[in-house]
Amino acid sequence: MTVAQLPNETALPTLDLSRFYGTSEDRQAFVAELRGVLHDHGFFYLQNHGVDPDLIRDVVATAKRFFALPLEEKLKIEMVKSPHFRGYNRAGQERTRGQQDWREQLDINTESSPFEIGPDTPAWRRLQGPNQWPEALPELKPLLLAYQAEVTRIGIDILKAIAVALGQSENVFAEIYQPQPSQLLKIIRYPGRDAAETDQGVGAHKDGGFVTVLLQDTVPGLRVRTEDDLWIDAPPVPGTFVINTGELLELATNGFVRADVHDVVAPPAGVERFSVAFFLGSRPDATIPVIDLPDDLKLAERGVSVDPLNPIFREVGINQLKSRLRSHPDVALAQHADLLTTEQLAAGK
Repeated sequence: MTVAQLPNETALPTLDLSRFYGTSEDRQAFVAELRGVLHDHGFFYLQNHGVDPDLIRDVVATAKRFFALPLEEKLKIEMVKSPHFRGYNRAGQERTRGQQDWREQLDINTESSPFEIGPDTPAWRRLQGPNQWPEALPELKPLLLAYQAEVTRIGIDILKAIAVALGQSENVFAEIYQPQPSQLLKIIRYPGRDAAETDQGVGAHKDGGFVTVLLQDTVPGLRVRTEDDLWIDAPPVPGTFVINTGELLELATNGFVRADVHDVVAPPAGVERFSVAFFLGSRPDATIPVIDLPDDLKLAERGVSVDPLNPIFREVGINQLKSRLRSHPDVALAQHADLLTTEQLAAGK
């Protein structure tokens, strides 16, 4: 479906995280602005986040060096080799709503040991395990793990601010992310349209976690769809992250907070786009409760959105497994064929 583009003056808002830890007046003003964004479209730029600019520069530069490695080096850690859905994907290997996404990427998550799987173990426990790291670029592991720790801090700070904006104690979500949240991190390269088969860098989708912390390099492409079916461009802004809310917050607030649809348009021919996306999620064994919002916010609840192609479950582990099986059909078939239906196996997805 073709949708209209919003005029330039309707850019995403910018929020200053330092105000949440400033004076009482600053904190109240920040929380009020955040509350409006959460109900509107859940996307905003974040400044004064406290991440060392040198770390950001090193992550982007080293990510570019990873993607510049010979293909055979990257394929040594191809995701299809990992039952935990960790590792490298060539462009076109991941899918959104069944269509190929034209981006290559490296996925890592919380570094851990594999869960011991028995006949009664929930299938989503298979997602726990070690990451794959490139032998040819050993500096990538400590760098990405350091960055992962920093954006986890930011994500939790934002989650605390969201809790306050919803009239709750700032640790209301802690019981479903402590002691260890999900920490999915992707370094991403989008090739130009001369290499891509379509302009779909990433198809229109919602994120499945609490909040996403997105670092963009210099090339635009991210778009956000409003409730009125209009698109807002979200180009890179130096010194900021783009923050957006995910399905877990929509579930927890009965739709007061919306996990909004967004996509990425592939860059023009001959141009590369780089980004680093971090998805803060709950513990996989948690079940998402419905928060009892204050009466004025409760009146603005919209209910959880319904998409037959993307059902949302309150059982976090089921949601996470559903997403990975659907997005990476090659890994699903190679590593988890027992979880697929006969029809999916026949279709190779």
